[in-house]
Amino acid sequence: MLRFVFLAQLVAAALGAIGPIGNVHIANQVIQPDGFSRSAVLAGASASTLSFPGPVIWGVKGGIFWLNVQDALTDATMLRSTSIHWHGFFQAGSAWADGPAGVTQCPIAPGHSFLYKFSAASQAGTFWYHSHHLSQYCDGLRGAMVVYDPFDPHRSRYGIDNEATIITLADWYHTPAPSAGLVPTPDSTLINGKGRYAGGPVTPLATIVVNRNRRYRFRLVSISCDPNYTFSIDGHTMTIIEVDSVNIVPITVDSIQIFAGQRYSFVLNTNQPVANYWIRANPNLGTTGFAGGLNSAILRYNGAPDADPISSQTPNSAPLLETNLHPLTNPAAPGVPTVGAADVNINLDILFDFASLKFKVNSALFEEPSVPVLLQILSGATSPAALLPAGSIYSLPKNKVVEISIPGGSVGSPHPIHLHGHAFSVVRSAGSSTYNYANPVQRDVVNIGDASDNVTIRFQTDNPGPWIMHCHIDWHLVLGLSVVFAEDIPTIASSDPPTAWDQLCPIYDELPHGTR
Repeated sequence: MLRFVFLAQLVAAALGAIGPIGNVHIANQVIQPDGFSRSAVLAGASASTLSFPGPVIWGVKGGIFWLNVQDALTDATMLRSTSIHWHGFFQAGSAWADGPAGVTQCPIAPGHSFLYKFSAASQAGTFWYHSHHLSQYCDGLRGAMVVYDPFDPHRSRYGIDNEATIITLADWYHTPAPSAGLVPTPDSTLINGKGRYAGGPVTPLATIVVNRNRRYRFRLVSISCDPNYTFSIDGHTMTIIEVDSVNIVPITVDSIQIFAGQRYSFVLNTNQPVANYWIRANPNLGTTGFAGGLNSAILRYNGAPDADPISSQTPNSAPLLETNLHPLTNPAAPGVPTVGAADVNINLDILFDFASLKFKVNSALFEEPSVPVLLQILSGATSPAALLPAGSIYSLPKNKVVEISIPGGSVGSPHPIHLHGHAFSVVRSAGSSTYNYANPVQRDVVNIGDASDNVTIRFQTDNPGPWIMHCHIDWHLVLGLSVVFAEDIPTIASSDPPTAWDQLCPIYDELPHGTR
């Protein structure tokens, strides 16, 4: 194990990643990822290493993350305060470090820093990080995270797994988020931070170089603010081994529909002739298709010419179906395997109120409270009726099975719904009317589908905290598509965040509104 950790550290240092202990410096910088120049909100280990996407943050299963987020933002056209969510980490015992502003903390004020400390004791796989302060991550504050497992049960299936085999898919906007409108249309797709936009210059595309007859573990991360993508690599199939940080029974596909916030690890066997092959990520909105290299990157076999591929989109007959994904271990959903037979059963109806131009869940509008839910509980509020925002907080008792049903088809569908603090069993998936309690996929972001769907999930309340559940289309989150589950309120009330956490709200509240 020590040898594994040492090698991981060498690879991370060589490729510029941030280790489990380090600074995450947040600042503004002008970039041109698709040829269009604009100021962005970026992360780096220091002011001189800012990038989009942000640097990979890595750790090892069983380890501790100490990540000191430093806010040096100055551009008044965008938010200058920030808050970081470490997506996919359960934050057991450290709900204060989860990151969503208004739920577990106040934002970090510009010119200040905050140390996030949390454990990867029982988790490994592919994660990501992003701002969780209004729509700030759409302006660039997003990047991948990896927790390596020295005893990965899939280790014999691949030979190469490092920062160079991470693939991020992002939508990009030429207008800063605060002035872009309610739900703006993306201008381009960026793969590993590079792309082209319709009518724009022929800018360089991301190129992933591989050697022939090797087995690579690629980690595919959607850091999207809105679109879902259909991802494929010409001439190759992909054997999926991990979904949202949960190991699965391997399954081979030739395309993956991936929604905002989701992650997949797949093994790619580079057994094709030496050549260049298109990597494709077709969005469901914005400019679609691949003309002129749109929505594309390049898989280049070592020895192939430095040229655009001429490959075609084949094979293309075995798309991923979520119902075919099954956990490798402990596959059953918790509780009695019958619809509605959980200890707590909740139905969440989503509608868009055209009068207010806001989303409502069960007729309640979620607006980010000025006092975070965690602070409200620590200050003595112990019932949903006493917690703000009114109607959006659901109290969950400890050590119970919860079943949540979410009908699809509301305005802006399909919505990818993310629950903090847990992975959940998807007992009914979009596109299916079948309930599977025996071995459903376990994940933390699920597509809830269209009008004919009633996606249903289950989880156990074994992790005290105020956990937000929201649409991961960030524009929809800002418009209120969220609820908060206050799980085991007595234990939350007895928790003890660090002193620096106590200072976040007073410092933020003193900021003039024009500087937030």
